[in-house]
Amino acid sequence: MASSRALRLAVFAIVSLIGGAALASNPALVVEVESGRVLHAERATDPWFPASITKLMTTYVALDMVRQGRASMDQLLTVTEDAAALPPSKMAFKPGTQVRLDNALRIIMVKSANDIAATIADNLGGSIDGFAAIMNDTARRLGMRESHFVNPHGLPDDRQQTSARDMAILARALLREFPDQEYLFHIGAIQFGRRIIRNHNGLIGRYPGADGMKTGFICAGGFNVVASATHQGRRLITVVLGSPSANERTMKAAELFDRGFSSTGSFFNPGLEELPASVLQSPPNMRAVICDRRGPVPEEDDAAPAANVDAGASAPNLFSSNVLAFAGGAAAEAIRRTPLGPRGAVQPIRVWIGLNPPSESDLATQAAEEDAADQARKSKGKKSAGKRGAPAEPKVALPAGAIEDGKDKAGIAGKNGRATLSLKPVSGADITKDSSPAAKSQPPASVAPAKAKADGKKPVKPDVKADADAKPATKAN
Repeated sequence: MASSRALRLAVFAIVSLIGGAALASNPALVVEVESGRVLHAERATDPWFPASITKLMTTYVALDMVRQGRASMDQLLTVTEDAAALPPSKMAFKPGTQVRLDNALRIIMVKSANDIAATIADNLGGSIDGFAAIMNDTARRLGMRESHFVNPHGLPDDRQQTSARDMAILARALLREFPDQEYLFHIGAIQFGRRIIRNHNGLIGRYPGADGMKTGFICAGGFNVVASATHQGRRLITVVLGSPSANERTMKAAELFDRGFSSTGSFFNPGLEELPASVLQSPPNMRAVICDRRGPVPEEDDAAPAANVDAGASAPNLFSSNVLAFAGGAAAEAIRRTPLGPRGAVQPIRVWIGLNPPSESDLATQAAEEDAADQARKSKGKKSAGKRGAPAEPKVALPAGAIEDGKDKAGIAGKNGRATLSLKPVSGADITKDSSPAAKSQPPASVAPAKAKADGKKPVKPDVKADADAKPATKAN
């Protein structure tokens, strides 16, 4: 058995080198769901910081507990104070709020809400540590050799790690063991009240046949994705770790899918369990490549290209997982079947708090509360702008019945103030000058310097510093 395994790995590596596809860059892997055969592997067993793809394991544990009868999909989970205090991305529900498990799973798969992932852990595992212990037991049972979990959401922790191989094992287990819950991984958007929250997965609605699964990002780990797609009845899983931007993550995954669907597995393609161990003992820290550079810190919806700098790559050798790449033939070249266009329209799936879906009157009450909160924020913003003497911020037009998903401070959603819907500015005629009393009471800009000069004092420049929250919304990728 051992000699057969070594022969298969050696032949696959040699043919891969002949095919010229041994890239030895950031971790990546392509595997057939049905057979478990590996079609492509770059650094597939290198330890890596998972970020929010951790939530795939959180989902597996929850679904497994439901399967065992230890939980139910309509079970109410209570948001704890510790969960509510976690940083974005989050839903910002108040402590004591109750949400059903099925809604919680939809939220963490689409919104990637850390507070809801922690709520699942607190309620099903008794505590974060208790749930993490279940995650690690599950990982060992599934054969995930490089994975160790300490939290259910993927927020930075040096002790939390995984690998491309392990994530492919997990993704394959989710798809094969829980076919009735497969919809969780390809929800294009969710709707809570009037908030429309779109999935961060840039393949859904853009790559033909893309049908899941989860993205993740932290500075130390870069942009990660575990994705699935089906073409002509054949389903593949692709894992990409450590990309420098969300856009490059999406493009690399699409290219790997193209190559995978253009190749065919054989006896010489190893199984996931046969991939050789990495020489690395701990994950490389990608912060210097991803975040410690000029320009704004990238975020989950960032679409700006960036230099793909290899972090911690070693020279390839025939028995390293670096070089188990596509084996020659038509798959040696990227074949773009269909260019990735803009995301198509999606039908949001409604989520709610409490046991039962909201009635029409409940929705009307919630809409009124959202309107009141929105007006209060606008009034506060105008008053603040008037005190500074700054012009009021231009408005944007929202689709009927929807509101921007953006600012966590206000208890709305999102971690970066970006809109999840395409917003268009209102025409110039709809933008009015600030007419607040504070603004009217300010003297013209020419008066203050003139008076100061008459008093023999040095003129003081008016304060025109822009409000940090007044940046225009950026269209999400």
